[in-house]
Parts: sequence; C-alpha cells; structure tokens
Amino acid sequence: MSDQHRPPEPDPREDPDEQNGTAPPAPSEFEEIVGAETDRDPDLAVIEAGSRTLRAQAGPPQADVVPMRPADPETDRALREVEVELAGRWPETKLEPSLDRIAALMDVLGEPQRAYPAIHITGTNGKTSTARMIEALLSAFELRTGRYTSPHVQSITERISVDGAPISAEKFIETYEDVKPFVEMVDARQPHRLSFFEVLTGMAYAAFADAPVDVAVVEVGMGGGWDATNVIDAGVSVVTPIALDHTERLGDTPEKIAGEKSGIVKRDATVVLAQQPVEAASVVLKRAVEVDATVAREGLEFGVVAREVAVGGQLITLRGLGGEYPEVFLPMHGAHMAHNAAVALAAVEAFFGAASAQRAGRTLDTDIVRQAFASVSSPGRLELVRASPTVLLDAAHNPAGARAAAEAIGEAFGFSHLVGVFGPSRDKDVRGVLEAFEPIFAEIVVTRNSTHRAMDVDALAALAVEVFGEDRVQVEPRLDSALEEAITLAEAEGEYAGAGVLVTGSVITAGEARLLLGRDR
Repeated sequence: MSDQHRPPEPDPREDPDEQNGTAPPAPSEFEEIVGAETDRDPDLAVIEAGSRTLRAQAGPPQADVVPMRPADPETDRALREVEVELAGRWPETKLEPSLDRIAALMDVLGEPQRAYPAIHITGTNGKTSTARMIEALLSAFELRTGRYTSPHVQSITERISVDGAPISAEKFIETYEDVKPFVEMVDARQPHRLSFFEVLTGMAYAAFADAPVDVAVVEVGMGGGWDATNVIDAGVSVVTPIALDHTERLGDTPEKIAGEKSGIVKRDATVVLAQQPVEAASVVLKRAVEVDATVAREGLEFGVVAREVAVGGQLITLRGLGGEYPEVFLPMHGAHMAHNAAVALAAVEAFFGAASAQRAGRTLDTDIVRQAFASVSSPGRLELVRASPTVLLDAAHNPAGARAAAEAIGEAFGFSHLVGVFGPSRDKDVRGVLEAFEPIFAEIVVTRNSTHRAMDVDALAALAVEVFGEDRVQVEPRLDSALEEAITLAEAEGEYAGAGVLVTGSVITAGEARLLLGRDR
C-alpha cells in the first residue's frame, strides 16, 4: 500500500450526461469514489468525490491569464461603471480597526465565507506568489479553488479567481450587482460606508460560495486582525516574511506589525510560519499558544533542502511536513521564491492533515507536487516580458522585496549593464528601495505611474541623485517615455553586451508597463 496520496482518476464508467452536469452521480458511484483508496483520509476522500462532480460541471481549469479589457463594448462600459462605483468608496489603503461593516455584510449575505474551508495568508512580502502556489497545488489534487489576492496587476477582475483563472468581466459585474443591494443596506446602517476593499471581499466570498469551491485561498489586504478578509475562519494560517511596510498604519517595528498580522490565527488552526525576524516570530508564536494553534516553522518542521539555478527558473528539493520532495522544478527566480514554495507546500500538507501525528512521514504524491509547481506563474514578479534587450518586471515596493529581487537578478541573469525604471508610491520607504537596487543598477530612469499615489517625479529624482549620483539618473515623467529611454540605454551597450532593463517600484508601475509592452497574457 502506497504512503502517497493521489486523488482518484476519472471513472470511465461515468455517464457522459453526469460529466456535463445534467445529473448527479448515483450514490453507489459516489461511495465507490470515496472508497477508491483505503489509505486516504476519509474526509479528504469525500471532498475529492464532490469536487469531481463540480469539475465535471465547470470543465477543466482555465489557463491563468492577466485579463485585458472586455472586447464587448457594452461589457466594458458596465465594468467601468462598477470600477467607478467602487473607486468612490474608502480606498483600500485606509485601515480602520473594525470588522463591524464587513461582518454586517456577511450577515445579510448569509455568511458565504462559512461555505468552504480556507487557507488565509498574511505577511509583508511573497503573499500573492505563495497564494498562487497553494492554488496550483490544491488544483493539481483535483480540488476546486477560489483565490482572492490584491492588488491587481492590470485588471480588477484578477483579484477573484475560480478554477485557477480570474472570473470573467461578466461574472464580476454579475457578482457586484448581486451584492449591491446588500451593500447599500449595510451602508445605510453604519456610520461609514463599506470601503472599496470590504465590498470586493464580500464579492469574493459570495462568488466562492456560488461557484461553489472546495477551498478558498485568501490573501489579506493589509495587516491581518482588522483586515476585512478576517471574517473567515481558516483552518490553516500562513505568515510569509514580515518586514517594515505600511508602518504608518501597522506599526514601526517588526513586533508591532507581527501583532496585527498574527490576528488571522484562529483557535485550533495550523500556523505555517515562514522564516522571520526573531522579534516577529515570537509574537506569532505567542498568539498560537493563546489560541491552541499548531505551528509549523520554516527551518525546523519544513524548508528548502537544496536549490540550483535552472533554465527558466530553479530546481529545488523541499522538505515538507510529511517528508522530502526532490527535484521540483519551479519556473520562478530567486531564493525568496524557493522559500515561498516551501511555505506553500507546508500549507497544503497542513490542509490535507499531513501535520498530524497520524500522518507523520507520509508525503503527498511527489509527481503531482512537481506538476503543480511547474505550472505556477506570478505576473509582475521578475516576469520576463521582452528579449533583446531583456526587460523584466517586478513589483518590489519595500526594501526587503527589493533586496530579494536584486539578489535573484544577480543569480539568474548576470547582466553586465542593468537599467532600472523606477516608479514608486509616495508613501513607501523609497530611499530604502533605491539603496537596495543601487548595487545592480548601472543607471536608473525615474518616472511615475498614473495613480494619485505615485511619488512626484522631481522629488523622486532628487532622492535618486542622493543615492546614485547625478550621472546615473535620468528623469522621464511619463512611464512610456521612461521605458523607451531605458530600452535605448540598454541597446546602446550592443546586442551581445548582456544589458537589460528592470521595471519596478510598485505593482501598479509593473502592471502599466506590462500593458505598454504588449504583455496581455
């Protein structure tokens, strides 16, 4: 009997009409699916059996893409109207220590967030990439997934994904119209209207219940305890690396930030804890003790055993909660992505019960794990969007993220001349990010994206000159001009000189550059 757990293969004896969703499977067939492998967790077997029926109705998982604007003019108009209405609310960067409004919305919607189990992710860096890896793993094991992440790279619809792909513009509009009467009801009863992020969170939870999904993978918007997503009762809480960011809202020390982020840890949950500063880890561990949560720590219970650079990514060996997973190809660059993969794997093992004493030493199916990681992508995270010269996009927006990106670029690309295009938000530690990139940028073109949060270009240029020196700084107020200038500077080094361009500073800058460079998939 194998110690590895593989979901059952589709039964060729099933009626085609059942696969098309026109009739449910007969009870005897459902029971046969549940009992297909006697060494599998009974609860998981039931989930998988139900999931197969849902997948037959929904079709195979869609390829993960970054959606463009809808081609249909009427749909595009309707989506823009929704975006305008949402934008008229409190911005998602505003954090108020209250869950009253989102709890009230969940109440009038019938508590949709309780319709499925969840994995809840907080931290400072790596949340979205980790969420995508978790989603890929769960999908590979034939569970129907819902993923809620933020911010978006190009389209607001990216934030809510079902079956591994953003919901369509039509579904996004439909979901908004479905929840809008309830949103207005809550607005009328509260001192302040629901925020942009609270409404989107309600939409995501409602969409997941409507799908329905087997499991939701939910990334916090900001912080944890007071984040709108925290009305969900997740059995697995993930804490990615904590660093200084949003200090004016979350606190100016790792301990204070960890205190807010540890608020997602629920009673009797499993906490998957990435490598942390000691002071941050101690806060999370204290919270775990208070609520009787089980803790799995990177470097102790799980971690990265080995990694080497490979064409298009890296080859890694991971130690999970149940054992070792050798020779896993990850099509993403950098040590930080390998660590994200270790955290994602441990989270999925915890979800499947691999952290329990009864499952000690029993891994998930290694081939399925390899297949899942090989399929992962994360737009705007050291994403290659052009060759000759090489142009990369990265959403690094704080010093820790910038250092990780700089290290990964040095390891994986080895540019002889790298030109930076930098467009940050004004409320970030911009000097810290510039200092992190200074060793790898031969030159930097400072610019801005199109949002009101973008830093003033003249102020940014003055700061860049202090870090880089005047000779290494170019100023282009428009992002399209900045891209053109950076590519020209790289091309001037010659076709075989090993020059490249990195566009960074914020998710928004990376997303707008992605559009300008024609990367729509």
